[in-house]
Amino acid sequence: MPDTSSAREKVLREWHRVDTTDEAMRRDFRSKEAGSLVDQALGGLRLEQRSSETQILKAWNHLLDPVLCEHAHPVGIRKGTLFVQVDHPTWLSEIVRYRRHEILERLQHCFGKEMIQRVSYRIG
Repeated sequence: MPDTSSAREKVLREWHRVDTTDEAMRRDFRSKEAGSLVDQALGGLRLEQRSSETQILKAWNHLLDPVLCEHAHPVGIRKGTLFVQVDHPTWLSEIVRYRRHEILERLQHCFGKEMIQRVSYRIG
C-alpha cells in the first residue's frame, strides 16, 4: 500500500517513532453487510451454471436413444458449447453424420438456444 501521508505526518511519525499506518488503515476500512458478502461468495461458486450442467447430464439419457447414450455422454458445458465424449470412432462418425442435428435440436428445445448453442464431440 503506497504511503499517501503528508510531510507533517511523516515527520511526526519519525519524531514519535510510532507507526500510524495501521491506524490509517483502520480509519479507511469500510465494513460490508453480511448479505453482500454471502452473495459475492455464492456468485464465485457459479451454482446456477453447475445446476444447469447437472440438469443436462440427467436429461441426456431421457432425451436421446438409449443405444446412443451407451456410447456418448456429456462431460461439461462452457460458453454455450456442450462437450460430449464418445467411446469409439465409429460412433463418433455415426453421430456427426446422421444424428448431430437431431441431438442439438432436442437439447435446445429442452434447455433453450442460449444455453446450448453447439455440441462438440470428442473421442475419449
